[in-house]
Amino acid sequence: MKKRIVFPLPVVVEGKYDKMKLTEVIDGHIITTDGFGIFNKKEKLSLIKRLAERGVVLLCDSDGAGGVIRRHIMSAVPKDKIYNLYIPKIEGKERRKKDPSREGTLGVEGMNADLLYKMFFELSVRLGIDTENGEMGEAVGKKSVTKADFYEDGLTGRDNSAASRDALAAYFSLPSGMTPSALLGAINILVDYDGYKAAVAEVFDK
Repeated sequence: MKKRIVFPLPVVVEGKYDKMKLTEVIDGHIITTDGFGIFNKKEKLSLIKRLAERGVVLLCDSDGAGGVIRRHIMSAVPKDKIYNLYIPKIEGKERRKKDPSREGTLGVEGMNADLLYKMFFELSVRLGIDTENGEMGEAVGKKSVTKADFYEDGLTGRDNSAASRDALAAYFSLPSGMTPSALLGAINILVDYDGYKAAVAEVFDK
């Protein structure tokens, strides 16, 4: 298996098994819709809209349900910020499932990792993304925020860390209740290290 692609844009997939499959191919921020759950989770759609400032990749299953989910997201995000990737329709079922899908085709989780790698590599080339470090346009030379920064700033490891994360999330117009990893990934998409530190100073030094 090739080295994973460092991918700077958020990628939306349907479920946790799709996400697990995709982590074999890319190192990046992957958001799940929880299937049709996204229709009842305004916070999740709000998060996708917020993170789509530089662009968002939609990688839904190539069946009817996947099409409905894709169109729902596309109705909420500016079209010029969306990069659609489509997996081929291949008959079969995933190993973990007892029965095949209604249309009898494989989903993202059932795709060959090399195929997914090729899709993201080609998209990276088209967008001018360095697959080794994820640098893209204005993000060249960008210093990332780390888990160590979160700890140093009290966003993890303290009794009030959850409340602090919510305060920082509100500053960036992100949903409350985000896990440390989810918030970290979101911030690294929205701003660089200096932008993060400026936000921390403004939120917590008041």
